[in-house]
Amino acid sequence: MSFPVIDFDERYRAISARDTRFDGQFVTAVRSTGIYCRPSCPARTPKPENVTFYPTSAAAHEAGYRACKRCLPEAAPGSPAWDIRGDTAARAMRLIADGVVEREGVPGLASRLGYSSRHLTRLLAAELGAGPLALARAHRAHTARMLLVGTDMPISDVAFSAGFASIRQGNETIREVFGLTPGELRARRRKDAAAEPTPGAIDLVLPYRGPFDAAGVFAWMAARAVPGIETVTPTSFARHLRLAGGPAWFEVRQDASSRLRLRASVTQLGDLAPLVATVRRIFDLDADPLAVDDALSAHPELAPLVARTPGIRVPGSADPHEMLIRAMIGQQITVVAARTALTALADALGERTPHPVPDGTGEPGLLFPTMSAIAAHGAEVLRGPAARIRAIVGAAAALADGTLTLTVGDDGVQQRSALLAMPGIGPWTADYVRMRVLGDPDILLPGDVALRAGAAASGLPGDPGPLTDWAERVAPWRSYLSAHLWRAAPVRPTRTKTTKKETL
Repeated sequence: MSFPVIDFDERYRAISARDTRFDGQFVTAVRSTGIYCRPSCPARTPKPENVTFYPTSAAAHEAGYRACKRCLPEAAPGSPAWDIRGDTAARAMRLIADGVVEREGVPGLASRLGYSSRHLTRLLAAELGAGPLALARAHRAHTARMLLVGTDMPISDVAFSAGFASIRQGNETIREVFGLTPGELRARRRKDAAAEPTPGAIDLVLPYRGPFDAAGVFAWMAARAVPGIETVTPTSFARHLRLAGGPAWFEVRQDASSRLRLRASVTQLGDLAPLVATVRRIFDLDADPLAVDDALSAHPELAPLVARTPGIRVPGSADPHEMLIRAMIGQQITVVAARTALTALADALGERTPHPVPDGTGEPGLLFPTMSAIAAHGAEVLRGPAARIRAIVGAAAALADGTLTLTVGDDGVQQRSALLAMPGIGPWTADYVRMRVLGDPDILLPGDVALRAGAAASGLPGDPGPLTDWAERVAPWRSYLSAHLWRAAPVRPTRTKTTKKETL
């Protein structure tokens, strides 16, 4: 079986096998018990006539079911469908996870997607079994469960961090969804949960589907880390970023048991849930690595690459606007040169934060410069061809005044067209941003020199046209093919100047 699971029989085989691979991709509602479970629930497999499958837990909630107390389906990693699919439902799910409903309401979500509130509600109800309010409510319940089980945050703080308007609303929703009070849910937490409750701070375990190439992700980030903004070790990544409520900081660390632990601090509690969603995108934690590895390793040329690096990930972005600027600065120069340019830009225009750099020096951290700051002063700091500087400053100005929009909920085709319409942005940059910002799993960058070198070293065509034609056979996983080919690229001698495109 491979994703997507589309029919009843395939789903039923998955729950009969208690296959963890499908956790988060659908839920199983059982009419005889009134509960819904994740596919790997250890309880006795229900009879087929008692089973209804739903694409989301919100749909099960709307149908009158409550979450299983034994398997806690809300604890499963998120569905990879929201990256594989580029339709309105998938875009809505990404924006809901990003906290748009809490900040802007359903009208704001609908406006971002280009629909009226009523039409969006009808569309999502037909596609996912629940409207935007129910989907946002389910996401809040998931976040609350995660914080109750994984941290020692006061229950009142948990309610507001999850996006509930009041403690009472949070308590009622948790009781309705899980059949447990917040206190009863907390009693089920792991013994290794955080010991010191700190307002606006969390320390919890991030679930993901294995295998997971953590070393590769940390190495990728280390090569591109901007001092002051990001700090990377072989087993951790930390950075400062700007959220809706103010500056925030997080660190993801792999512990001795290969779990990923997230520590974070935010200015406003309401930013915690969007921060967790952002971290999950950065580390590509909702991917289905077994489906990807199975599809790629079916080709003899790629089987050695997959065997060498199972569970490879395609890192996402912390901020869409920042990602575009980083990609534009990285055009036609090496990763090292781009990092130098970004460091100079951050030192000159970045804002200091109240959170120190986690290096023991006590120095305050940096936030990536705002688009307004780059638009106003970028030309004074950036070095290189005048046309490229104008393009970067122009893109920042367009993002600052809203002429150009760039979000995790964009339609991929429209986003690409909007970027290509900007001076100085070509196909490589537009597609790279789509890969990193939208988490699109099916992007190939045939113009990337390092990628082509990796292709040639792996026995694939090294020229753009033939490589593009060959890669069609691995759709919809061409982004992961790209990651493998970058990894396979021979290490080249350091050069002081190059006109080759590198991967930022």
